[in-house]
Amino acid sequence: MPLTTEATGKPVTKTYWLSHAWLGTHVEPGVVLEVSDGRIARVRTGVDTPPPGATALRGFTLPGLANTHSHAFHRALRSTVQVGSGTFWTWRETMYQVASRLTPDTYYALARAVYAEMALAGITAVGEFHYLHHGPGGTPYDNPNAMGDALIAAARAAGIRITLLDTAYLSAGFGSGPGHYHEPDRHQARFSDGTADAWAERAALLKGDDHALIGAAVHSVRAVPAGQLSTVARWAEERRAPLHVHLSEQTAENDACLAAHGRTPTRLLADHGVLGPRTTGVHNTHLTDEDIALIGSTATGTCMCPTTERDLADGIGPAAALQHAGSPLSLGSDSHAVIDLFEEARAMELDERLRTRRRGHWTAAALLRAASADGHAALGRPDAGVLEPGAPADLVTVALDSVRTAGPVARLAAETAVFAASAADVRHTVVAGRHLVRDGRHTLVDDVPEALARAIGALRP
Repeated sequence: MPLTTEATGKPVTKTYWLSHAWLGTHVEPGVVLEVSDGRIARVRTGVDTPPPGATALRGFTLPGLANTHSHAFHRALRSTVQVGSGTFWTWRETMYQVASRLTPDTYYALARAVYAEMALAGITAVGEFHYLHHGPGGTPYDNPNAMGDALIAAARAAGIRITLLDTAYLSAGFGSGPGHYHEPDRHQARFSDGTADAWAERAALLKGDDHALIGAAVHSVRAVPAGQLSTVARWAEERRAPLHVHLSEQTAENDACLAAHGRTPTRLLADHGVLGPRTTGVHNTHLTDEDIALIGSTATGTCMCPTTERDLADGIGPAAALQHAGSPLSLGSDSHAVIDLFEEARAMELDERLRTRRRGHWTAAALLRAASADGHAALGRPDAGVLEPGAPADLVTVALDSVRTAGPVARLAAETAVFAASAADVRHTVVAGRHLVRDGRHTLVDDVPEALARAIGALRP
C-alpha cells in the first residue's frame, strides 16, 4: 500500500514529526520520520520543533499495532452474548446463528466497519482467522473465495493491512476412534470444503499482495481429522506462509482428543508437522508441561486473547511459561468483546498477577512488543512493528493529555500506554505513510459507529 499522489500514482515522500516516540527501548522526544514508498526512509532524533512541511503527531507514537487473531463477524455478538449465563459451547450456538445470515455483501459491510474500528484503536494489521467460506448449506459461491475476497476488500477500504488466514474446518469433532470424526452439522456446513485437499485447492486461488498476505489455519484438532493435518501444514510450508491453529482452548476438547488419540492436541499437532516457527497457537490455555516444552522447543508462537478468554470463561493460559520455553507472544481481540490492544496487553500481565499473586511478569516494553513486532511477525511481516529505516511506515499516536493518560512524566509513556490508556486515547494512525486516522477521526470511513450499527442491524432476524 505505497503512498502515492492521486495524479501520477508515483511514490511521494512525507515527513512526520513525533513529539515523543517509542524506539523499542525508550521514549525519545522530538523524532522525525521521513517516509518514502510507504516505508520509513530515515529517522532523526533531537528535533525539538516540527520542520517546515512536516505533519506533527503530538503524543506518544508507537509502531502500528498487530491484531493477530480476529473473527470479524463475531463483532456482531457484542452485548447480545452477555445476556444470561452459560459456557463457550452455549456462546457458540449464538455465533452460529449470526454466521448463518452472512452473505459476501453483508460480510464486506460488517468487516469494513470492524476494521475501521481497529484503525481507530491503532491497529494497522489484522490476522483474520477465516472459516466462513461457502453459502447456506455449504453450497460454494460462483467465486469460491467470495467471502475471503470480501474480507480482503473490506480491509483495503478501511485502510489496514490483512493476513487472511484461510481456515480448514472439516469436521464437527472427534468420533469413537482415531480415524473417526463427526461430519459437520448444519451450522458448520458453510465452513467445510469436505477434505483438506479440496480446502488446499480453493485456498490456492486466493491472491495476495503487499496489502493482503495469504496464510493458512487449522481451525482446531477437533475440526481437522488427524490424517489431514499434514496437508494444511504442507500447503503453508510450500508457500512459507503463516499457519495458525486454535489450541487447547477448552478442556473438553483436550479430553476428547486424549480419548480418541491417546495424546494431547499439542502432541497430535507436533506428530503431524504442524508446529514450527511460522506457526502460532491461539489461546494455548490448557497445556501440560510437555505441551509447553513442545511449543517452546519448536519456536511455535502463542497468541493470547485475554478479553475473549475471560469473556468466555476459558481460563488463563500459561503465557509466561510459554515465553520462557521459547514461544514468542502476540495478542488478538478474537471475538471482539472489545477491540483494544492496550487492554489485551495489560490483561495478559494482570491475569498472570491474579494467578500467581505476584506483580511484574512483563515490562511495558515487552508487552508493547507482543502488541506490535511479534504480532506482525506472526502475521508474516517480520520487518514491521519498529520505527527504523526500512520498516513499513505504520504508526499509532496515543494522547498523553487525556483523563486516563495525563500526569505521568513523558519518559514513562510506555507504562502509561500499557497500564492506563485505552483505544479511546488513539489520536492518529498511519499505514504505509498514509494518515488514516487523524485527530481521532477515520479519513476513509466517515462515521464508523453508524457503519457498525447499520452492518450489525442488517444481520438481526
